[in-house]
Amino acid sequence: MKRGDDEHWTEYAACRGHDPELFYPVGFAGPALGDLARAKAICARCTVRSDCLSWALRAGEPDGVWGGTTPEERRYIRHAAVR
Repeated sequence: MKRGDDEHWTEYAACRGHDPELFYPVGFAGPALGDLARAKAICARCTVRSDCLSWALRAGEPDGVWGGTTPEERRYIRHAAVR
């Protein structure tokens, strides 16, 4: 997707307009699994998912679903990248 120089990837994020709490489930088991699945489904259809994930990895984002990944998944990605 071509964007203008003054536009940021967040302007195109599929999560815009959704309740931010959906992307910050309380835990990763039990009832939170439903929120996690809904958040990841939104990310799956996002056109800027890779930009989002790249930002979260660079920023070391410790919480929430970013680029379709959980904090644990991002830790794994960061760990695998340093090997």
